[in-house]
Amino acid sequence: MTTLDYAAYIAGLPRVIAGAGALFRDAQGRILLVEPNYRDTWILPGGTVESDVGESPRQAARRETAEEIGLDVELGPLLAVDWVRGQGRPPLVSYLFDGGVLDADRFAAIRLQEEELLSWRLVDWEEARTLVSQEMALRIGAALKALADGRGPAELEDGVPPAGAAAARK
Repeated sequence: MTTLDYAAYIAGLPRVIAGAGALFRDAQGRILLVEPNYRDTWILPGGTVESDVGESPRQAARRETAEEIGLDVELGPLLAVDWVRGQGRPPLVSYLFDGGVLDADRFAAIRLQEEELLSWRLVDWEEARTLVSQEMALRIGAALKALADGRGPAELEDGVPPAGAAAARK
């Protein structure tokens, strides 16, 4: 295959967006959510992976967390990977990492990226489910279950484990 053929092959491949976020909690198990100014629902800190500069999902989650809430935190294990079918956009692969349990000093150090975020808050899981999108609630729920079970990342498609995924994890 020539260089030109390879370039044409690459250009013809389907496009996929990659996003990454972090799940931070306090000692009571409450979840840190941020309120963006560009949507009606709350979200976790995170954003788009900048693959054009060689960024990995883990690096993106850490960078986005530092940019959005001013915390540069070493992230823990991957909790969930979600294949989200595109509706008016290419599909998204969303990576969700464990941000860990933060103490009061860390929460006091939060500084919002005012260009994108209006506020932040700590909420219990039941309240979080009412503030985030259904898609995000499914992903967070799967991540919390992965944390509780200690069994590694949840494999999701549109927030739900695909057929065969549960059997493969046993």
